[in-house]
Amino acid sequence: MKPMAHLGVGIGWRPEIADAVERLPGLDWVEVVAENICPGHLPEALLRLRERGTRVVPHGVSLGLGGADRPDPAKLAALGERAVALGAPLVTEHIAFVRTSSPALEAGHLLPVPRTRDALDVLCENVRIAQDALPVPLALENIAALFSWPGEELTEGRFLTELVERTGVRLLVDVANLHTNRVNRGEDPAAVLDAIPLEALAYVHVAGGVERGGVWHDTHAHPVPPVVLDLLAALRSRVDPPGVLLERDDDFPPEEELAGELAAIRAVVTAGPAAQARAQTAPETGAGPEGVREGAAEPESVPEGGGPGVRAAVEPARTRVALGQAALLSALVAGTPVPEGFDRGRIRVQARALAAKRADVVARLAPELPEILGGRDPYREAFLAYAKGRPMTAGYRRDALDFAEHLLIRDLPADPAARRRLTAWWRERAGVRPPRRAVRWARALAGRAA
Repeated sequence: MKPMAHLGVGIGWRPEIADAVERLPGLDWVEVVAENICPGHLPEALLRLRERGTRVVPHGVSLGLGGADRPDPAKLAALGERAVALGAPLVTEHIAFVRTSSPALEAGHLLPVPRTRDALDVLCENVRIAQDALPVPLALENIAALFSWPGEELTEGRFLTELVERTGVRLLVDVANLHTNRVNRGEDPAAVLDAIPLEALAYVHVAGGVERGGVWHDTHAHPVPPVVLDLLAALRSRVDPPGVLLERDDDFPPEEELAGELAAIRAVVTAGPAAQARAQTAPETGAGPEGVREGAAEPESVPEGGGPGVRAAVEPARTRVALGQAALLSALVAGTPVPEGFDRGRIRVQARALAAKRADVVARLAPELPEILGGRDPYREAFLAYAKGRPMTAGYRRDALDFAEHLLIRDLPADPAARRRLTAWWRERAGVRPPRRAVRWARALAGRAA
């Protein structure tokens, strides 16, 4: 595997902190959420960073390469287009699933894939399809999770190792996610670092979170805790990372605090020479618990793009993975029974987190809605009541329109002036007249009957 280009220390670029990012001292690169930019209309602040030589890497969140379906060609093309527009050396995504096609459900969040042979086969074929379609190398990130799948067959280390061996994909290691999974799933971060092929490392994510009720929430809205910096140091002792990036997505602190967090990260990265990479010194054979590098499997001989034979062989696995993911996602967003073997308490926590995130994202996309409804609390109460049993199926923007129509059907809000404002808001964005009173009554009756 060819050495990865050196990136240095960077930060996740967000519009809310664009000015501060431009002023941060010693910034080497930035990462931008791919779905939040348009190649033909890049933000001026991002263009200025590029003009002064700051590298920009697009980070995708919607491909769902761990899902049972093959990657959407349009989403792959869009991600590749952004890589070209930004002159990026690579693109990154997640080892996760985000939707199901039967039934059509959207999680609005990154959900863990089961560490089974079926899921690995599906993921590997999806990764090969993505690699064939993208104009630059691909790296995949380990995600944070609130729960584990029952009946898993592979450790995290073995799962990631075989993924790399079978596809040649790079790894984006998020050390904050390693800590999250230590708290939530009892996984040893050091064991994962010992087991995975760090020679495939593309770069590293560092972020903050918070613990509530024994569950660690990977918020990206809190300062990086010392325990996460310790994990960065543990990784640094094994390998010299090509790049390290601070993620901050909400509750943005003052500029000097961002600079201080970057300085703390830089201090860890530059604290002395790295030890030899674990992959060069670990035993080549042997089995054991995660934390002992297992023997490397021979790379599969796979035709480019997978080939018809390979695709046919994976189809039964896709079906089995699809059934499991659909049952889980339906329990999380549509209120159906929790599948056997899952921790029901953790699934309830995840379901509440998904609903809360859905409400928050809709409020950010449509800030007029909380204003029309009288503030954050009335909005949140109304949205969570709407979302219960009404899963998202077509993205957050459609969700905002459906929420507004749901209120109008029920002649809400009660204040006539607010209802007129909501009607005008809905009409402007939907491009059609809202349903007439008779239609609203009929839909309301049908909803109550359901």
